[in-house]
Amino acid sequence: MNVSLLTCTPDPERVVALAARLCYSPASIGELREEISRRDARNLIRRVLSMGHASVLEHVTLTYGVEGISRAASHQLVRHRIASYSQQSQRYVAAKFGYVTPPTVAASPGVLVEYERHMAACSRLYARLMKAGVPPEDARFALPNATETKILITMNARELHHFFSLRACRRAQWEIREMAKRMLSAARDRAPLLFETAGPGCVHGRCPEGKMSCGKPGEVRREIAALGKGVGD
Repeated sequence: MNVSLLTCTPDPERVVALAARLCYSPASIGELREEISRRDARNLIRRVLSMGHASVLEHVTLTYGVEGISRAASHQLVRHRIASYSQQSQRYVAAKFGYVTPPTVAASPGVLVEYERHMAACSRLYARLMKAGVPPEDARFALPNATETKILITMNARELHHFFSLRACRRAQWEIREMAKRMLSAARDRAPLLFETAGPGCVHGRCPEGKMSCGKPGEVRREIAALGKGVGD
């Protein structure tokens, strides 16, 4: 899996701080822009996040490029509807077949051999269908959920907070969780103030999963805290 942050709104933390200040100030946007210091931005952002006034985060967008995830993971991803996606088409692109192997399968040698045999069979059938003149849009029916794909993702910072709260949780499926953690790490490197509180619910409060909790909030907090470079005063 390869996750990279391609673009981000320029000076994202200043943009959010400006939006937060604008709502309660009679000054012009130009005046406010000049007045907001790094310390002001830090205080404003922390205040609005603590109060739950997250609408100002919507002025910042991040675009990621993700390669080497399975179609099983991408189908989960696109359920997050407040986002924009561009995914490699299986209808028009007859790409070389690659697949993702779950760790649980890789850990069982006997099962792994059978799994790899099945993937090879899918690959051969796909190639035979293409050679026989079956169009890619129909030949792709032979491909499994494990098939690798690549996708561009654009989300605003508010939706990313929501995404991280669900998908960085240990209750999330392992592959999309790993992707979410890498996305969060990149977001913190680019805009540490905006994402210092991002992560599953147990990071800053009680676990919202109830009886379905993983039961290890301390481990989760340390794991999430280690992502990205964090925030310094």
